[in-house]
Amino acid sequence: MDNEASTKPSIKQRFSSFIIECKRVWQVTKKPNKEELKVILKVTGIGILLMGLIGFIINMAWQLGLK
Repeated sequence: MDNEASTKPSIKQRFSSFIIECKRVWQVTKKPNKEELKVILKVTGIGILLMGLIGFIINMAWQLGLK
């Protein structure tokens, strides 16, 4: 049991590793152009609407099922 605790990285090591991973991701990312942004907004909006519609349908079915 002591061996498991000694092999676990310290909080400082985990935080340092996290920062390195964040820097790596930040270097790979790029700012979307206007067209990419429009597509992202459309897809996100459609997803939100679909989730709302599904929730509404489930709520209506639940309300009608209880009466």
